[in-house]
Amino acid sequence: MEQTYSIKKKMKQLAIILFPILVTQVGLYAMNFFDTVMSGHASSFDLAGVAIGSSLWVPVFTGLSGVLLAITPIVSQLLGANKENETPATVIQGTYVSIFFSIVIIIVGALAVDPILRMMSLEPDVARIAKGYLFGLSFGIIPLFVYTVLRCFIDALGHTRVTMIITLLALPINVFFNYVLIFGKFGFPQLGGIGAGYATAITYWFIAFITIYIIDRKNPFSVYRIFRTLYPVSFKAWKAILIIGVPIGLAIFLETSIFAAVTLFMSTFDTTTIASHQAALNFASALYMVPLSISMALTILIGFEVGAKRYKDAKQYGYIGIGFSIMMSLLCGFLLFLFKEQIAGLYTTDQAVLYLTQQFLIYAVFFQLSDGIASPIQGALRGYKDVNSTFYIAIVSYWIIGLPLGYLLATFTTLGAFGYWLGLIAGLAAGAIALTLRLMAVQKRYTSLS
Repeated sequence: MEQTYSIKKKMKQLAIILFPILVTQVGLYAMNFFDTVMSGHASSFDLAGVAIGSSLWVPVFTGLSGVLLAITPIVSQLLGANKENETPATVIQGTYVSIFFSIVIIIVGALAVDPILRMMSLEPDVARIAKGYLFGLSFGIIPLFVYTVLRCFIDALGHTRVTMIITLLALPINVFFNYVLIFGKFGFPQLGGIGAGYATAITYWFIAFITIYIIDRKNPFSVYRIFRTLYPVSFKAWKAILIIGVPIGLAIFLETSIFAAVTLFMSTFDTTTIASHQAALNFASALYMVPLSISMALTILIGFEVGAKRYKDAKQYGYIGIGFSIMMSLLCGFLLFLFKEQIAGLYTTDQAVLYLTQQFLIYAVFFQLSDGIASPIQGALRGYKDVNSTFYIAIVSYWIIGLPLGYLLATFTTLGAFGYWLGLIAGLAAGAIALTLRLMAVQKRYTSLS
């Protein structure tokens, strides 16, 4: 990365950082997408089972990955302040934290999955597939979180193209093992949706190993000698990471777990409704990769500028990123509405599921604008290391406004399952408004320091 002196150069710098992040995020999400789509072509029970398993896993993964995202603003600000020598220890301590979290998740998951699935009162085949999918995926948790830390380091240096290439290499591996394990090809057992979990775990090991190799052997990463020094565990360094990371992780967890909570509440509906809800939500989440990628790019760029005390430049990056995100969200919403029938057809050939998925996709259109505003603002605030506010806003907008309103609409009106989606839309809109006000206050405070 380098200092920029005009809006045009800032837009170019943003594009250089953003495009590979977007490809990477779409690629990573495509693994979940292919898990769901390919399982849906096995049977509606496999689709529902993988959807349920995924809805339980994604909030945990994104929440704890959010904690590890603290590495990005920390390293970005170190680079902006010309303190590169502190980077290797930070990355290694982040890796230790990731391994610790992975072990905790595996233990807690082993104890909690059965009670949670029983609470959902699912059909026996759906519950069996959901549990099997999560069990298979659990073998890849440690490499996934280690990769998350290493990716944050690579991205903070501005070399987002590297993680893009890694993801593009991994995606066909995921699709191949999905194919052979779900449908029982080339002598492999036919595991249905459960096979998607094992396929994803294999893919996570691949991306972890290749990332470690690149950082250790290839410039400009090898000059940091990340893996050449055995750093002892430093709880002081863990604390520095967690002070920034925990609010980020909790805010992301609260946002993503609201969808898991809705799925849990919707378990009272039939399998067709659950499968349709998850198929529509899966595609809407894929579109969310656009504002999320802009968010991650803004964290890197704003963190770099704030570290160098160029607060005016940081503010300009914020406006450019948010404006671009809104435009992209409007475009995505339009395309989602226009091609809802074709999108639904990607997930199933079951006519009942196909029809209901299209109805859910209409509601998903309204997610786009709120996400287009809220997500890049969260990224901008992380660049300033202002993370507590996003946590509090997430609690109020998603859990005090969104979920209760959705429950009331679904239970006491004729909207049924669609009531939950309207509640989610209201919560996302409230969060977008509150985050906008917070960013304006933070920018004003930093501008006064110039």
